[in-house]
This record gives sequence, C-alpha cells and structure tokens, in this order.
Amino acid sequence: MSEADHASVTKRRPDWAALIIAVFLIALAGVVFWDATHLKTIAQYDRIGPSTVPKAIALGLFCLGIWTVFESWRGEFPEREHQEVAPVIWIVAGLAGQMLLLRTAGFSIATGVLFALTARGFGKRQIWISLPVGIVLSFIVWAIFSQLLQLMLPAGPLEHLFF
Repeated sequence: MSEADHASVTKRRPDWAALIIAVFLIALAGVVFWDATHLKTIAQYDRIGPSTVPKAIALGLFCLGIWTVFESWRGEFPEREHQEVAPVIWIVAGLAGQMLLLRTAGFSIATGVLFALTARGFGKRQIWISLPVGIVLSFIVWAIFSQLLQLMLPAGPLEHLFF
C-alpha cells in the first residue's frame, strides 16, 4: 500500500466525538420541537404564533446535527488539541462545593471556596492564599448587594458576625 492510500484510509475514519455531538444536537432538536408543539396557542388568524420560533430553532438544530453526522463520517474535522481534564474537575468541584455550602455556610464562604478551587484549576497552587482572598472578596460583594442594594443573598455565620 502506498503512502497516499494509507493517508486516505486513515483520513476517512469517522470522528466518534463529532458523532456523539451530532446525536446530542438531534436529540436537543427533538426536545425543543416536542416542547414547541405543546405550547398553548391562542385562537388567531396568523400562522405565526408562540411556537414558530422554537420550531425554527429545532429545525436549525436538526439540520446542524445532520450536517455534523456527514462531516464526522467523512472525517474532515480538524485535529483537536489534547484536553486537560484536571482543571475542569477543579472548577466543577468548586461549583459543586458552592452549591452544597451556600445554604449552610453562607454566600461568602461558599463563593470563597468556588474562587479558590477555580484559581487552582487555572494554575494557582496555593489554595491557602486564594481561599481567604476569595472569602474576603465574596464578603465585599455580599455586603454591597445585601446592605447597599437591599438584595437577598444567603447569609451564613460570617455575614451574621458583621451584620
């Protein structure tokens, strides 16, 4: 087998990640279309109603999904870079930590944990520095929103200590 034949065989492999994305797009189009068909319509004389735009979006998503299937089957997507998983895990852990701590620990501590773990995900290794910095910045944000703007953010022990 020549070099050109080998390159064409390797190039023609389907891109499985793109096929998964295509299936997701088609499924999302189905959900949007199904939801649009269940919208209550008011008796009207026009054909354009509240379900028109969602149906158009569903059609666009479906077309993008089919197009992605063809392109992935041809294998013509550009080569993707290696993805770093660890930073994403740190950031998702920060979001999960904030959601879990928001009611019990309050806004400042929960958002400080989010700040510290996100900083760790972006490469800041000293969590012992970024955690207090995040808590202080979050407390300032909480004080501005809660005390000056009179908006309700979850208060925890730190907020009750000062206000």
